[in-house]
Amino acid sequence: MIMSPTGNPGDAKGRRPAVSRRRLLTGGSLVAASLLGQGLVSSSAPAAAGTELSVGKVDITPAAGTYLAGYVADAPRRSAGAAAALFARCTIWWYAGEPHVLVSADVLGFARGLHRSIRSQVLGLGLTSENFALTATHTHNGPVLSDKPDPFIAYGMDADQQAQVHAYSDRLAAQIVRLVRDTLRGPRVTCTLDYQVVAQHFSYNREGLSHVESDVPILTARTPGGEPLAVLFGYGCHPVTAGPQTMFDPDYPGYAVSRIEETTGAFAQFLLGPAGDQDPIGARSWDQRSRRGGEIAQAVTDAMTRPGRSVVGPTATHYREVDLPLDVTLTEDNLRQMSVAHTTRLTNAGLRGNYRRHAQQMMTQAETGTFATSIPLPVQSWRFTGSPDLRVLLAGGEIVSGYAVDFRERYGTSSQLLFAGYANEVPAYVPTDEVLRKPSTYAGGIDHDLPGIAGGSMTVYGWPGHLRGKPTTESPDGVEQILSAALAAALKAA
Repeated sequence: MIMSPTGNPGDAKGRRPAVSRRRLLTGGSLVAASLLGQGLVSSSAPAAAGTELSVGKVDITPAAGTYLAGYVADAPRRSAGAAAALFARCTIWWYAGEPHVLVSADVLGFARGLHRSIRSQVLGLGLTSENFALTATHTHNGPVLSDKPDPFIAYGMDADQQAQVHAYSDRLAAQIVRLVRDTLRGPRVTCTLDYQVVAQHFSYNREGLSHVESDVPILTARTPGGEPLAVLFGYGCHPVTAGPQTMFDPDYPGYAVSRIEETTGAFAQFLLGPAGDQDPIGARSWDQRSRRGGEIAQAVTDAMTRPGRSVVGPTATHYREVDLPLDVTLTEDNLRQMSVAHTTRLTNAGLRGNYRRHAQQMMTQAETGTFATSIPLPVQSWRFTGSPDLRVLLAGGEIVSGYAVDFRERYGTSSQLLFAGYANEVPAYVPTDEVLRKPSTYAGGIDHDLPGIAGGSMTVYGWPGHLRGKPTTESPDGVEQILSAALAAALKAA
């Protein structure tokens, strides 16, 4: 359903024409498509234009009986229906005639193949790659999608069950592309933008580190008279407040979105922050989901009654991809040792099933020489011009909060930097050196039993080992140094 920015369905007869496809195709999309293969695209717009807004959403709730993602199990959870609908949502900020498209979906995350399929089709609509962002709200009661986390390892799914997963994933991709197409063609309204940050305090660091997310960034679009049209807001906490259920549900982000829309009449969209090491305080239940979603909704709704700092744009955007090295050495001796370690796990009946299924897959990869040695990760940045500017940094993966802490210190706290994870692709957790130095860490993918092979989250995502850290100054750069350099470059380029 395409929405007018006041929250009502758009009328095709009243729609303004979308930006010319011919102009976009000849003015940058083909160039962007070629640069996408190099993992690097940027654009900027002249600063003498106002912002227009288009919004839309589509119900993506699967049918009852479809499989639920988010909690490792030896048999997949089959849904009995939906506690609340799952949505894909689309906000388009038009600046200097160019559309900047942000899509969020109530799913666990997009694997590389699904993301690239959606992105390539969206570019075919005339968008440039740096002006399109795809994010997941990471609900743990959403549908299983293709590839990551690995459906066989994480949920014990057989071939027939995985075929159903692929069929739903293909339908979801088509729904998202249609949503973008229809929102591009839908109504636009002139708006102002303002930004502010409030706080919530129900996150804690489940890795036992000092970093705890509390900021709630809020970007509000208003009529020239000041009435809210749409709001983009975020928070850094895992959407697991409901716990494992048999009903589809968007968890606290979706509950907050619904409450905000009911209260204000404005369109609402959620961006998940650096939640890789952040969990909610309190027992898991439907009541907890409603309580935490209601708390964020109230904080955002209260903030929307007063304007924040004025910004315009996006005035500049950038997209790139970076390869993060796995701590894997493909020598004959190392492969032999890995095979022994995986055999030990495979025959250990006391281990959880996902460890044994992971060992089974890794032994096959060892025999065929198909181990991965790195993980590609998208990085994206958008700049909104103001006094000071607002930067939006979108990182792929289940990125931990240490990255956000570092970059907020560099770029003026959350008042000047909106840091989000789970963007475009979610191939794995993305730890810092601080996490990787722990002897056993779920987010870092290390277990104390056999630390030389994948443990924790890296078994679920189906990788042979954990990401490489930098234990000494003489060591080669690891994930933190490589990703931090890419994040800084993305911010500089936009």
